[in-house]
Amino acid sequence: MREGAGGAAAGFSRRWGWGTFAGMKILVVYYSMYGHVHRMAEAVAEGAREVEGAEVVLKRVPETLPQEVLEKMHAADAQKAFAHVPVATADELADYDAIVFGTPTRYGNMCGQMQQFLDATGQLWAKGALVGKVGSVFASTATQHGGQEATILSFHTTLLHHGMVIAGLPYAFQGQMRLDEVTGCSPYGASTIAGGKGERQPSENELAGARFQGKYVAQIAKKLAAG
Repeated sequence: MREGAGGAAAGFSRRWGWGTFAGMKILVVYYSMYGHVHRMAEAVAEGAREVEGAEVVLKRVPETLPQEVLEKMHAADAQKAFAHVPVATADELADYDAIVFGTPTRYGNMCGQMQQFLDATGQLWAKGALVGKVGSVFASTATQHGGQEATILSFHTTLLHHGMVIAGLPYAFQGQMRLDEVTGCSPYGASTIAGGKGERQPSENELAGARFQGKYVAQIAKKLAAG
């Protein structure tokens, strides 16, 4: 991707202001079928809001499955709990200084709804609109070894193509090293284990990891915004 004087490089300079700080905008955008990723997204947003100057927005990506399919999957009722969360558009990603993406796992990759959302960001890529923004990912799987790390790492590829600065979940969050309970979270990002039938909700340790990640992303965004 080429960057002319009026293209991505110039946009990067204008966006960060080089030495000025007037707050930063953080988007937590996710897809959730049964509510597990939604709860983690709320925790990420809670953590980000702890950082002074952070304006945090919570949104979800568009649903691609027909209502009758969602009903057959017993997801329609679960989604009513977060139906109030606004739906994001791809174009608005350029309005934020940091974006934290949340997705359930589909065989070690992001879900189709998130993939379709990101597939619509071609114009942002062409303009370099996301270059220099902080990007981070959290995930959910049905089982303990169901691909949480693979999902986050494969998601990072898209963020790198957009020129984003990737933030994970550092070992400063020591909850990811616990041995006394089954838990998600890794240095790549927060995660939760939903259970084969969605019967397990995010644990307090997993929510703590999500809050830590949200705060960590906001802190990095603040430093970058301040130059």
